[in-house]
Amino acid sequence: MPTRKASAIWEGGLKGGKGSFKGEGGAIGGQYNFSSRFESGTGSNPEELLAAAEAACFSMALSGGLEKNGTPATKIETTAACSVEPVPGGFGITRMKLDVVAAVPNIDNAKFQEIAAATKEGCPVSKALKGNVDIQLSAKLS
Repeated sequence: MPTRKASAIWEGGLKGGKGSFKGEGGAIGGQYNFSSRFESGTGSNPEELLAAAEAACFSMALSGGLEKNGTPATKIETTAACSVEPVPGGFGITRMKLDVVAAVPNIDNAKFQEIAAATKEGCPVSKALKGNVDIQLSAKLS
């Protein structure tokens, strides 16, 4: 299995500095600063990247679980909200809220909820966060 890489550069002090990041494949990259991370400033931030990783991983893993059940989805849309908050000793990523809407023919809601809950526990990004971040899930059929 491949190892994926990304890099980041930070210049200056914490509040007045600026940074940039990029993924090795060239598909992701952006600018970030104190304001874009801890306030409402323009730019990206690590939490946005982590939310994107969780949303993408969850959607793909849910697709696999539904397909294995014999009820493949026609569409899965996942929105992830990653929260960074003050914690003792600084800041911490405390919560990841997943909102999922899926079009899945021939499945009842109970089975869909079972597969979605198992996916929350089993997707690789969720596993990496487990024990450190409160992962919350709201899953609906469209």
